[in-house]
Amino acid sequence: MKKLLFILILIISFSSCKSSKSVNKKHTVIVKKSEAKPLFKADNIIDYAKKFEGVRYKYGGTTKKGMDCSGLIYTSFKSEAIQLPRTTKDLAISGDWIDLKEVKKGDLLFFATKKNSRKVNHVGIVTSSRVGRVEFIHATTSNGVITSELSERYWYFAFVQARRVL
Repeated sequence: MKKLLFILILIISFSSCKSSKSVNKKHTVIVKKSEAKPLFKADNIIDYAKKFEGVRYKYGGTTKKGMDCSGLIYTSFKSEAIQLPRTTKDLAISGDWIDLKEVKKGDLLFFATKKNSRKVNHVGIVTSSRVGRVEFIHATTSNGVITSELSERYWYFAFVQARRVL
């Protein structure tokens, strides 16, 4: 009898929790103005940088005739009236250091591409960041301006730091 009463109470309690109507809830994401502005600027900077995809590498270059890695950063950010240093060395001490797990669009990634050196000599802009997958646009000496993934062996082992300037 006690078991039957216990089962009956359970059935009543579970059935009373159900709603008779199905409710369609819409999830609204509220973005603070302070967060929206950098993301909007980051998209504009990335779109501007992508206009240079395929442009050949030229040391000291900042135009469609030729572009180097820091020149791509300098001109892309300048398109949004953000003044940054012109050289990779100076960019590497600009903004705030961030953990790689926290990178988002518009952040800068720095690399040391010379053998047996951890001295920063290359930079790119994060174009996309998802868990386990970070893409960035940069100017390479071999292929000009391209988009690469940080998970590529070469870039993964050359990575030194990430910085936020927005």
